[in-house]
Amino acid sequence: MLLQNQYYYSIKKNNIIKYIVHYIVNYENKLKHTEEFMDLLIQIILLLVGFFILTKGADVFVDGSSALASKLGVPSIIIGLTIVAMGTSAPELAVSTVAAIKGSNEIAFSNISGSNIFNLLVVLGVCALIHNVPVDTVIMKRDYPLNLAITFLLLAYTGFDAIISGNIINKSMSDYVGILSRFMGISFLIIFVIYIISLIRNSIKNKETSENEGKNNNMSYLKCFIFIVIGLACIIGGGELVVNCAKAIAKHLGMSDTLIGLTIVSIGTSLPELVTSVVAARKNETSLAIGNVVGSNIFNILLILGVSSAIHPIGIVLASVYDLILLIVVSIITYIFMKKDMLLTRKEGTVMILMYIGIMIFAIVR
Repeated sequence: MLLQNQYYYSIKKNNIIKYIVHYIVNYENKLKHTEEFMDLLIQIILLLVGFFILTKGADVFVDGSSALASKLGVPSIIIGLTIVAMGTSAPELAVSTVAAIKGSNEIAFSNISGSNIFNLLVVLGVCALIHNVPVDTVIMKRDYPLNLAITFLLLAYTGFDAIISGNIINKSMSDYVGILSRFMGISFLIIFVIYIISLIRNSIKNKETSENEGKNNNMSYLKCFIFIVIGLACIIGGGELVVNCAKAIAKHLGMSDTLIGLTIVSIGTSLPELVTSVVAARKNETSLAIGNVVGSNIFNILLILGVSSAIHPIGIVLASVYDLILLIVVSIITYIFMKKDMLLTRKEGTVMILMYIGIMIFAIVR
């Protein structure tokens, strides 16, 4: 009887231990799931905060920029091509420069071509959906042709041999087919300096009343400067917060690093251009919006790739050559849309956004 009681006690004791262990394991799993859920919730909240900061920053930045244009008596398009374009390209410049110093700047090339495609199709496309965008004749005669010319030059220098030799068909996407040398980087920087000097000289020579004269004229130069600096800081900081949170959420949802890079990171680096141009379009500052896009694309190639390759030559993979060809095709189509009636319409904006979706599908599939 005693042995039987000891047996039952031993079984009961083992069952209790198993129950306790099972409870602890379940509790740890629940705790882990709760922590993951809370982490996801925090990332979503921070993502929304980032978008708020980004939008408000763009609001302040556009107000300060258009007020400065009005006070200086220069067209908004000049401010868009210089201050706004430089400001919205600051994140790409910082990332590419650091990567170049570390000798790992190959990603800078694909990031620039991807950003330029996004700027043309999505940023201008969304602006056209919000408000029909009239196109400045100066942009079409001076800035856009320069943008096309330097893109052709970049393709000729980095991918010409691969295209002529047929390697564009025989090689895989990850194979190196060219190089962007220090010489080419320095050449781009020289062209960039000449371009900026010509913009400044033309602005002084043909000084005219800005189209937004009478708006924000009560804003002092100091206030304009403060608005531009604070707005730019919010745009860059908010954009960084949005990208980091979006990457964390994507990781939580099981997206691969490649897919994250092709979508969130490439779009994230162009968020400043997108938000700034959209806010400018909503405020009817269409010249500033177009100037921002075209100026950013010129800055991306001449300044960012110029600095990156001058520090360290960039190896060009076959995928980057395809991206450049796509960029040229997109640039020509956008030019045709803009040239037709000197206006980007909602219909054309819709086509541009659909083109970008198609390009993204191609990039993911390849």
